[in-house]
Amino acid sequence: MKKRVAIIGVTGSVGQEFVISLKDHPWFEVTQIAASERSAGKKYIDAIKDPASGITQWQVGGQIPEYIKNMVVRSVDEIKADELDLVFTSIESGAAREIEERFAKDVPVISTSSAFRYEEDVPILIPGINDEQADLIDTQRKNRKWKGFVAPLPNCTTTGLAITMKPLYEKYGAKRVLMTSMQAISGAGRDPGVSAMDVTDNIIPYIPKEEQKVKIETAKILGKLKDGKIIPADIKVSCTCTRVPVLDGHTESVFVETSKPIDPKTAKESYEEYSKKISVAGLPSAPPDYYVVHEDPTRPQPRIEREVNDGMTTTIGRLETVDLFDNGIKYVLFSHNKKMGSAKGAVLLAEMLYKKGKI
Repeated sequence: MKKRVAIIGVTGSVGQEFVISLKDHPWFEVTQIAASERSAGKKYIDAIKDPASGITQWQVGGQIPEYIKNMVVRSVDEIKADELDLVFTSIESGAAREIEERFAKDVPVISTSSAFRYEEDVPILIPGINDEQADLIDTQRKNRKWKGFVAPLPNCTTTGLAITMKPLYEKYGAKRVLMTSMQAISGAGRDPGVSAMDVTDNIIPYIPKEEQKVKIETAKILGKLKDGKIIPADIKVSCTCTRVPVLDGHTESVFVETSKPIDPKTAKESYEEYSKKISVAGLPSAPPDYYVVHEDPTRPQPRIEREVNDGMTTTIGRLETVDLFDNGIKYVLFSHNKKMGSAKGAVLLAEMLYKKGKI
């Protein structure tokens, strides 16, 4: 029997990605959906129509899945936790704090918000990267006396960086990182989002709170679980996060100083080895290639990479030695902010936790 799933925040762009990611899922079945009071009581197909124009605001690729069209959207208060096995949330962090805690008392919650990311007993999980930290969920349940738990994804900018840093940190002792992100406009959401007047023919050199998130989250994700706590990785991260006129997919330029010698050939081999033994291999939402490394100096490019393995593969290029450090390397990465960095990554996380017996 499939696990009964709810999507909270189902009408927004991330909620719609959840709708697509859970279509015909072999383990999970969407049985309840919720959105704002304005949408409550309407069929899904009507809830995503603009009230003024009547235009359907389906913001992701492909057709609206048949399974969801006539499902009635509920208010959050109308969601019945006792008829659920799992909740996915795609709501703003301010509202998420109260809503996620309410459901986590009874059922596991997989979150795309930052509301609980920095709590001591809450792991920030990237499936395939720090699966062992999922054991902190047991501590969280005990501390809070919850039947469920909250398991958040990282910030979508952190996702690509942490994924690419994992082999470098483990094998070469990465100790300092300089990163500049070129982030897609979809990362800001649709409402209020980024004004076309601001981003067209332009680069916005600052994204509020983003850089601090990346620094804290990367160290936590690469850290070690010990005695019911995560000891952050001994790594320093400095980043500049920018918004660029690209629709989907974040590109990041990364410089890494390592403790041990490293060169492009050994780095490429490390990514390929890690990809072959990745823990999430075979899960329904896992890509056949966790990493793809290009030798073509013109890759990665958002418009080309975003559809690789449905946005679940992290693409790496421009692997080069760095004269700035005694030991180090630089590279450019691409990570899909709405797929691996959001809804489908959350579904993959749920699959990993299901296999571990946490759901």
